Amino acid sequence: MSARELTAAGITDPAMRQSYERCRVLNAEYGKTYYLATLLLPPAKRPFVHALYGFARYADEIVDDLSSTLSDQQKSDELGRFGDSFLADVQRGSSDDPVCRAVVDTVLRHNIPLEHFDAFLHSMRMDLTVSHYETFEDLYEYVYGSAAVIGLQMVPILEPVSDEAYEPAKDLGVAFQLANFIRDVNEDLDRGRVYLPLAELAEHGVSRADLERRILTPQIVSALKAQIARVRDLEERSLPGIALLAPWAQPCIDAARILYCGIVDEVENINYEVFTKRATVPLSRRTSVAGRAWITALRNRPAH
Repeated sequence: MSARELTAAGITDPAMRQSYERCRVLNAEYGKTYYLATLLLPPAKRPFVHALYGFARYADEIVDDLSSTLSDQQKSDELGRFGDSFLADVQRGSSDDPVCRAVVDTVLRHNIPLEHFDAFLHSMRMDLTVSHYETFEDLYEYVYGSAAVIGLQMVPILEPVSDEAYEPAKDLGVAFQLANFIRDVNEDLDRGRVYLPLAELAEHGVSRADLERRILTPQIVSALKAQIARVRDLEERSLPGIALLAPWAQPCIDAARILYCGIVDEVENINYEVFTKRATVPLSRRTSVAGRAWITALRNRPAH
């Protein structure tokens, strides 16, 4: 399947094909729901989306590999070396790195602004120094780089009919990230981080210390409900942007929207027990959404 995709995308150089394949494997192994959604794209588009995932995964692993023995400063230095090397490779027009070779090719083919990758790396560095955010405005600096720019990177690949598609793409990326934060409160505490704005938690009578006790209270439930409402608002704001993408791209992004934003539905279904359970979209739901999207994708797929 991947060889057919690479050929359809016009990727013929053996070393380049190997790099794209490595990115695909990273996507399939670590981003299963995201990978499922990419299968709804025409084969010629999938390798470029896998490459963007490969870049994000590569950088994120430097920061969040729990088995790493590096100090935070050493991780920051390594992330800086990785980022500087990548940006230099883009300027040079090629890369020898087994992952970045494909990413550089994707950036150049689709004219993706480097500022999006700068912002992403900035957010990854924030994870090494920032353990909480007082306000949503403070948090937005982080989620812009960690999530909004992922949407901005994707849009050129998905051939929008209007530049008005970019702003909703940011909203959808942030909605995905915030849904993850709600689901992963317990896991993030293990890493010493809280991504729910402390000032907003305080409005519901919740402090960081309350979260660290990991005991669900009515106040924490109230705070989580407010965060879920923001996810749903951002999701709603993203809908016009999906309609501005190429018809063949819309089923993929809409399926991703339903599945990722659906995480908050599952938080509700486990009665907000984020400390003792992990909210996951059931396989039956994923299969149903993917099946409907697949039919639409086949109908809208370009003939060439």
